[in-house]
Amino acid sequence: MTQAVLVRRIAARPAIVFEALVTAEGIASWWGPDDLPVIFATVDPRVRGRFRVRFRRLDGGEHECAGEFLEIVKPERVVMSWRWDAGGEPDEAGNESRLEFNLRAIDTGTELTLIHSALRSEASAHSHEGGWAGALEKLLRRYPQPPAALGV
Repeated sequence: MTQAVLVRRIAARPAIVFEALVTAEGIASWWGPDDLPVIFATVDPRVRGRFRVRFRRLDGGEHECAGEFLEIVKPERVVMSWRWDAGGEPDEAGNESRLEFNLRAIDTGTELTLIHSALRSEASAHSHEGGWAGALEKLLRRYPQPPAALGV
């Protein structure tokens, strides 16, 4: 089994980024790798609470993931189980993996570390890394750097 790890710096405080991880509105604003809206997101943000997210890809395919919140430490950490209920990486059919978000305050906002582990293959980890990279780009655009942070 293997994992995908991504680190991004976001121009928002950890408490704000945390809300984008545990609310339906927040998740709907950035999940899915393509610049298309989430079709629906339902979230019960408590330990053993469930989530379900459905999104469309540019190729017209729809993907749906679901799982359970395993750990919530506001505003530092969210851990979820993850499975594909529709679409997704074929290698992961029937598999439940683990998704971790770790948030650390930095001078310019938050450093987010995403770890998607317990994936079945290197090819699946690579596919998930690409998908999460696209989604995280949408999250970064949600909280743009102010001009001063860009050296302007």
